[in-house]
Amino acid sequence: MFRYLPLVWRNSLRNRRRSILTIGSFAASMCLLGVLMAMYQALFTGEATPAQALRLVVRNKVSLTQPLLASYEPRISLLPGVRAITPWQWFGGTYKDSRDAKNFFARFAVNPATIFLVRPELEIPEEQKQAFLHQQTGAVASSELATKMGWKVGDRINLTGDIFPINPEFTLVGIFKSPDADETFYFSRKYLKEAMGTSSRADEIGAFLVQADSADSVERIAKQVDEMFASSPNQTKSESERAFQLSFASFIGNIKVFLFVICGAVTFTILLVTGNTMAMSVRERIREVGILKTLGYKPSVILGIILGEAAIISLLGGVLGLLLASFMTAVVRSGPAFLQGLKTLSISPLVGFACLLLALLIGVLSSLVPAWNASRTPILDSLRYSG
Repeated sequence: MFRYLPLVWRNSLRNRRRSILTIGSFAASMCLLGVLMAMYQALFTGEATPAQALRLVVRNKVSLTQPLLASYEPRISLLPGVRAITPWQWFGGTYKDSRDAKNFFARFAVNPATIFLVRPELEIPEEQKQAFLHQQTGAVASSELATKMGWKVGDRINLTGDIFPINPEFTLVGIFKSPDADETFYFSRKYLKEAMGTSSRADEIGAFLVQADSADSVERIAKQVDEMFASSPNQTKSESERAFQLSFASFIGNIKVFLFVICGAVTFTILLVTGNTMAMSVRERIREVGILKTLGYKPSVILGIILGEAAIISLLGGVLGLLLASFMTAVVRSGPAFLQGLKTLSISPLVGFACLLLALLIGVLSSLVPAWNASRTPILDSLRYSG
C-alpha cells in the first residue's frame, strides 16, 4: 500500500482551494478542541504537587465572601499534625488603572512569620525574608509579577482599597520564585489590622492556609477543624488546596459539562464538514475510479487511496490546529487567569496525541461511506457517470 503514497499525496491536494479551506476549517476546530482538552487536563486530571498535598484551606462554610475570626488561628494551630498556619486575607483593591487587565493580580494579607513555612516551595533570599518579617509596611511579590510590572526591590507600591476602606502604601522588600508561576503579592496582615483601626472588620479573616505534617494528616485535620467550629456562628469548611482551587470553577457552572458539550459539538460539526467535502471529491472522480479499475486496481486499493487522502488532509489540519492551540495556551499563560491551574496551561504530549488521533479518526470516518460506495461502483457505471 505504501507504494501508492505519492499518488495519494497528489490527489489529496489536487483541488488546492478546497483542500486549503478544508485544512483551515479542520485546523480551527482542532485548535479549539486542543485548548479545551488542555483546560480539562489542567483543571481536573492534574495531581497536586508535593507541596500542595500538605496544605489545606479553612474558610467560611457559607461562602468564601463570609469571614472567619482571627481567634480561630491559635486554636487551629494547636491541633495535632498542624505544622504552620497563616491568615490568608484577600485584599482586592486596585493598582493604578483598574481598567487595564495587566494591573490585576492576587493581593493577600498574611503573617510574614509563617507564610514561608506554609508555602516552603517559595524561594526568597534570607535577607529579603527578614526584611519582610521586620518591616511592617514591607511587601513581597512573585518573580512573575515583578517582571510583568517592572518592579524591583525598594519600589513604592500604592493600592486603592475597595473591600477595605484604606489606601495602603508598601515598600517592595523581596521577590520570591514560585514553581506555580503565579502572580501574587503578599503584605503583612498586622499592617492591615492597624490601618483598619477600631473597625469590627479588623479581626475578620477571609481564610486560613494550613500546613500539615504529612499528606495523610490533611483529611483528619480538616475534619477536626470543622468539628471544632460546628457550633460557632462562623462555621468552617476545610478542604485540600487542590479542592479549594477547583471550587472556583463551580462559580461559573459545571465546567466539565461545558467542555464535553463544546467538544462534542465541534467534533460533530467537523465530521459533517469533512464528510461533505470528501463526498464532493469522490463524486467528481467516479469516472477516474472506473479507469483505475480497468487498469487493474482492486476495490480495496481504491478504498485505501481515498481513505488515505482524507487521512492526509485531516492530519495536516490537525498539526496546524495544534500549533495554533499551542499559541493560544501561551497567550492564556501570559495573561491574567481566573483559575490558578490555567497559569500552567499547555498542550501536553498526551493532549497532542489525542487530538491527532481524533483528527485521523474524523477524516477516515467522514470519508468511509463515499469511499466504500466509489470502490464498489461497477466499471461501466463509473465510466457512464457524468457528475
